[in-house]
Amino acid sequence: MASGDFCSPGEGMEILQQVCSKQLPPCNLSKEDRLQNPYFSKLLLNLSQHVDESGLSLTLAKEQAQAWKEVRLHKTTWLRSEILHRVIQELLVDYYVKIQDTNVTSEDKKFHETLEQRLLVTELMRLLGPSQEREIPPLLGLEKADLLELMPLSEDFVWMTARLQQEVEEQLKKKCFTLLCYYDPSSDADSETVKAAKVWKLAEVLVGEQQQCQDAKSQQKEQMLLLEKKSATYSQVYQGMGKPLSFILTPGALLGKTKIPDLPSFLLSLCPLLPPSWAQVLLRCLTLLQRLLQEHRLKTQSELDRINAQYLEVKCGAMILKLRMEELKILSDTYTVEKVEVHRLIRDRLEGAIHLQEQDMEKSRQVLNSYEVLGEEFDRLVKEYTVLKQATENKRWALQEFNKAYR
Repeated sequence: MASGDFCSPGEGMEILQQVCSKQLPPCNLSKEDRLQNPYFSKLLLNLSQHVDESGLSLTLAKEQAQAWKEVRLHKTTWLRSEILHRVIQELLVDYYVKIQDTNVTSEDKKFHETLEQRLLVTELMRLLGPSQEREIPPLLGLEKADLLELMPLSEDFVWMTARLQQEVEEQLKKKCFTLLCYYDPSSDADSETVKAAKVWKLAEVLVGEQQQCQDAKSQQKEQMLLLEKKSATYSQVYQGMGKPLSFILTPGALLGKTKIPDLPSFLLSLCPLLPPSWAQVLLRCLTLLQRLLQEHRLKTQSELDRINAQYLEVKCGAMILKLRMEELKILSDTYTVEKVEVHRLIRDRLEGAIHLQEQDMEKSRQVLNSYEVLGEEFDRLVKEYTVLKQATENKRWALQEFNKAYR
């Protein structure tokens, strides 16, 4: 079967190119490959009618879409119950934090205690599992009948449920407003009515932005594939000349440090292989790139380094000033006017006491010096005085003891 029997170089080739790029991306076939392998090209076209863009068969893709739809439905249901459970837990945590600092009313206390009791009993019943017969014994030997006895009163439960709805709505509204302010900080100054209107459309806005991101990723992927194909084509063309195309795009080659073939003659030699305008455009691009490297990169590097050094110097000085300012701020907060005045009074009193002690020490030193003038005679008199004083003390003590004995 000739290639013309399969498809002409016109519409058929374009369809096959779209099939290879979108539905069968691993089949990166060139035009020559498609012309040389018509049967394989026909097989790819027939195969593309039975598979989707991900490579799955149409039947399996439909079943997978239905399965994902059910998964998303179950996930949504689970998320709703999980959000409600977490909001209730946060209400209880906030209540226990609040009672540590302030007193709460009896209604608040009754509401939170009833809510906590109902929540604990429900969680325990869920842990016990279904009520049918089980091979393993129940947890701690408990049955559901035992837990039902711990349920709060029906009137308290009805009253708690009515209030719980309001508390949950208020908590969810705060969370939605917090999310809105995080997404759009300018909404923080809006009224609650405006915030509610923005929150109502926030989901659509986020879905739209997510879709834009996905579209941008798809476009980027297509452009990368196209760029790889063009790079492969250019490399194949220039490898026929004995050098890779990236060889002439190195900075060393553009600055004249690496020997490369004469670019004009090289581009002229590629004219039979490339479109006529490509060689001129490539030559202008390479000349412009060479001029940018020589003039704007090398000449401004020293100036850029000097500016960076000045910037770092100024930034360092600013950091030192900030540290000094923080130090002075700490000192100012620590030593107020009253504290400084008290410290001044304490210092004056201490200085006065030190001055008096110095005067006493000076008088004692003068007396000691006058005694030292006497020499050894003074030492002998001191020893004799000490002995006499001790004997006098002993006799005085003995006299006191005799007087006690005769009384």
